[in-house]
Amino acid sequence: MTYRAPINDILLSLNHGAGLAAAVAAGHYGDFDADITAAVLEEAGKFASDVLAPLNKVGDEHGIKLDNGKVTTAPGWPDAYQRWTAAGWNAVSGPEAFGGQGLPLAINAACTEIWSASNVAFGLCPLLTLSAIEALDAHGSAELKKVYLEKLVTGEWTGTMQLTEPNAGSDVGALRTRAERAGDGTYRIKGTKIFITYGEHDMTDNIVHFVLARLPDAPAGTKGISLFLVPKFMVNADGSLGERNDIHASGVEHKLGMHASPTCTMTMGDKGGAIGFLIGEENAGMRCMFTMMNQARLGVGLEGVGIADRAYQQALAYAQERRQGKAIGHKGDGMDPIIVHPDVKRMLMQMRSMTAAARTICYATAVALDVSVRANDAKVRADAAARGALLTPIAKAFSTDIGNEVAYLGVQVHGGMGFIEETGAAQHYRDARITSIYEGTNGIQSIDLVTRKLGANGGASVWALLDELAATIKQVETSNDPAFGTTGAKLRDAHAALERASKWLLERLASAPNEALAGATPYLRLFGATLGGCMLAGEALAAKANGEAEPQRYVALARFFAENTSVQAPSLEKTVTESAEAVTGADAVLAG
Repeated sequence: MTYRAPINDILLSLNHGAGLAAAVAAGHYGDFDADITAAVLEEAGKFASDVLAPLNKVGDEHGIKLDNGKVTTAPGWPDAYQRWTAAGWNAVSGPEAFGGQGLPLAINAACTEIWSASNVAFGLCPLLTLSAIEALDAHGSAELKKVYLEKLVTGEWTGTMQLTEPNAGSDVGALRTRAERAGDGTYRIKGTKIFITYGEHDMTDNIVHFVLARLPDAPAGTKGISLFLVPKFMVNADGSLGERNDIHASGVEHKLGMHASPTCTMTMGDKGGAIGFLIGEENAGMRCMFTMMNQARLGVGLEGVGIADRAYQQALAYAQERRQGKAIGHKGDGMDPIIVHPDVKRMLMQMRSMTAAARTICYATAVALDVSVRANDAKVRADAAARGALLTPIAKAFSTDIGNEVAYLGVQVHGGMGFIEETGAAQHYRDARITSIYEGTNGIQSIDLVTRKLGANGGASVWALLDELAATIKQVETSNDPAFGTTGAKLRDAHAALERASKWLLERLASAPNEALAGATPYLRLFGATLGGCMLAGEALAAKANGEAEPQRYVALARFFAENTSVQAPSLEKTVTESAEAVTGADAVLAG
């Protein structure tokens, strides 16, 4: 079953659920012509369907090969990448001064979903390049930008992010990779990094690595980490490629999923040290790296959305074709398609509604990040930056959890055939699993939400968002549309649960932080279930108000999510506020 980008759903989510249309109307996007959005996404959908989707299974079955430090990707991948860059897809949101198209991040976010749905292992490469572009553009020197930025923007070269080491995963401050000053303004980097996505490949002739390392006189922990640009090949004065740098892939991982994406062990220092160029200031690498990580976290959230949508499309097609049993009241001969059975309908609606909610949360994050740098008014930019910071951990964790859950349901809809590789349902399930782990585990995202984002300015960003959600709920309740069912009441209950849980956590952060941390993961789920429900309801209202085709299907979708997912909010609140002792007192069970 091929992939088709759900353009109408994406546009409704982007323009109304995520607020792009309102932000454009308010002037926050300058002279951006919003009319081109549909055209860009239509073309992205065609490229994804025609070029990337057919390579998804090829990449999964063929994988990658490492031979003498060189990685060979799956058949067709280098050609697809060249077609990708020639079509300008890598440059969608890149700065115009360096060859980019300067389109909003929100547009690129929608494209990222499309690439991830059609071929997530392929889309992972440009996702990291985009993060490298952001870090170099924000923190790099003019000289480094001149040499490297345009090549990254156009996609002629790709970028990597190198944090993880055998002893330093989530605890980045424990890294041991060393950097030494060379006396000519450059540095020599020695060490080993693991789990480096696209650390080596054959799709471009140069790779620009962004590497965290520690100087000899650096403070301990994260305060003593610096960020360095380390090219695979040095660049000559005329822009041509020179000598090979002292960095190479010494191994590749054999993984549960994402078989076509090379995950490399990178070794530096076999020949005296890799030549590196400082990004930003010495010992300020974490600030620079977070520029990369925040972009990547949104991108990974969009991977979850993309995988979920692909799994849903495939499950829907299968349910329409597969015949088993008879519907209650069936009077004819023969069996019915399984889609007539209520439990299969429930699974499909759960898949679609959760995907739609995660999509809008991710797009809303992208719009907030856009406004935080594009708006003219300083207060608007500051408020948008706070909103983007609040939504980022939710976009990453909630959406990747959804990707895993929807892919799981996709296998279930297929029944026994879902457990057989030939249908492809199993690949989505395997590929989705890593998304809740890399770029900061979802547990870390929950901790970030509770300890940093919730508590920022006394919870001001959370209260502002809750006020907006309350207004949406009121619109649903006063719409007098019986098709909404109990949506308004369910969202009202969820909203109240989220407000109470937020206040409880703020109090515990000051008095009993371990109790707050014990409830961090259910709190993020509570937030996503409430936020997603309100956003889908807002989209449904917009679909009716703006004369969208078949607006009642969006009402039905919002109703299903509210009555099946948002309805869990009060229980999640109790998990947050009443089960901390069950977690903190678990040593009696876990010891020994």
